[in-house]
Amino acid sequence: MNDAPGLPQRILLVDDDPALRRRLLDVVARVAPAAACAEAASLAQARGQLDQRRFDLVLLDVGLPDGSGLELLPWLAAHAPGSEAVVISSLGDDATVLHAIQGGAVGYLLKNGSDEELVLSLASMQRGGAPIDPLIARRILQLMAGPAATRPKVTVDNIAAETTAAPSVLSGRELDVLQLVAQGHTNREIAQALGLSVHTIECHAKNIYRKLAVRSRGAAVYSARSQGLLP
Repeated sequence: MNDAPGLPQRILLVDDDPALRRRLLDVVARVAPAAACAEAASLAQARGQLDQRRFDLVLLDVGLPDGSGLELLPWLAAHAPGSEAVVISSLGDDATVLHAIQGGAVGYLLKNGSDEELVLSLASMQRGGAPIDPLIARRILQLMAGPAATRPKVTVDNIAAETTAAPSVLSGRELDVLQLVAQGHTNREIAQALGLSVHTIECHAKNIYRKLAVRSRGAAVYSARSQGLLP
């Protein structure tokens, strides 16, 4: 795909998963080969990068080690108004999506989409489009469907409350492991604390990542806390 003037040329990738950042670098290279990319693994690193230079586009994860990536959206509006943000996350619940859009994100994509889908979505910005995952777009339309008089009022708060009230998808042992992960313990330390093998802890971790649809320890902790599974 050829580079074009309408595509961003300075891009900041904000995600704590190195493998995901490498994937996004490959995607960006296909969309805008001449783009200069920088990386950040936390909110603090992202703000540091944005303080030093101007970026046209920020590709932003939600679950970061030092907080929600969505916290960066109002910061961008205040400190870097020329930077647009597209959220790329494994979290696709209504509350998170609406929070991102209301916070100023110009797009919302899911990590489980294929590389080709990400390329096409980001390339749509050249035509002034909003890169939104088709599943997310359908759910937004469903939320807004129906006569205005009978349409329920949709807010981040009431949807977040419904999301938090959802039953836990993690087993008791998986919650034990995740609580220790949240305290900063390594897999070996968790194994010693629970009297299990490191291999068993790694298996629990993989199950936690799969059930929460995340790819890193920080994202797992953030997702669990957003669902009320951890304090």
